Amino acid sequence: MNIRTLIIALSFSMIATQAAAICNKRFLNPITEICWDCIFPISIGGLSLSLGASRPDTDNQSFPLCICPGIPPRPGLAIGLWEPARLVDVANEPGCFVNMGFDMDFGLLSLGKSTATQQNGGSTGSRWQAHYYFYPLISWLGVVVDGLCMQNAQFDVAYISEIDPLWQDAELNNLINPEAILFANPIAQAACAADCVRSSSGNLSMDNLFWCTGCGGSIYPIQGDVSAHVGGVMASQVVASKMVARMHRLLIARQRLHRQQSSDRRW
Repeated sequence: MNIRTLIIALSFSMIATQAAAICNKRFLNPITEICWDCIFPISIGGLSLSLGASRPDTDNQSFPLCICPGIPPRPGLAIGLWEPARLVDVANEPGCFVNMGFDMDFGLLSLGKSTATQQNGGSTGSRWQAHYYFYPLISWLGVVVDGLCMQNAQFDVAYISEIDPLWQDAELNNLINPEAILFANPIAQAACAADCVRSSSGNLSMDNLFWCTGCGGSIYPIQGDVSAHVGGVMASQVVASKMVARMHRLLIARQRLHRQQSSDRRW
C-alpha cells in the first residue's frame, strides 16, 4: 500500500467515524410520542382490563381491597398499571441528550466516544452513553384521577454516564457488581437463549434468568458496552436495560409497591 492509498483510506475512515457520531437529538413530545396504550392492561385486584391487543403483565393481588398505610389506616383499592415515570435515552456521543433536544461539551469529563468495533467484516460490539431521568408524565398532565397513587416527583436528571468513571470500564465496574464473574462463562450465557425464546413469544422475561436481557445477551457488565452489536435499535434497548439495572444497584431506583389513599401502583 503506497502513501497516497493510505491517506485516502484514513480519510474515508475519519468521514465514516464522524458520520456515525452525529447527535440525533430531538425534544420528546409528551403528547404525541408516548405510547399511551402501553399503560394497559390495568388490573383491579385479579381482574385485568385491556384494550386492543393483549400484553403481558405482572401479577396483582387477587383480592381488590387493601389497607393503605398511615395513621389511621384507610381501606384502599388495589389497582395496577404500567406508569411512564422514568425516561432513558441512549446516545452515540458524549453530551448528547437525545430526548431533551440538546447536546453539551463535558470536556475532560467525557470518557470516550461511542463506537462499533469491526472484526472480519462484521460488527461485534459497540459502546454507548446513556442518561436516566425522573419523568412522572401522568402526574404532570393530570390525565388520571387523583385517587391513584401516581409518581409526583419533579423532573430531574438522575444519572449522566459521561461523568461516571465506571461506565466505560468493565473492570472498574466490577466494584459495584462483583457477581458479574459468576455469569462470565459459556453455560450462563447459553441459558439466555431460554430468556430470548420467552420474551420473543409475547411474554415477560424470566425472573430466574435475571442476568439476561432477552435476546440481547447478558446484562453484565452493567455499563455501556454491547458485546454483540446487531443494530442501533437493538443496542439501545440493551443499554437501556443495563441502565435500569444500574439505577437499582446504585439505589437511585428501587422496586416499590405502594398502597396509599385509595389505590396502589407498580413499575
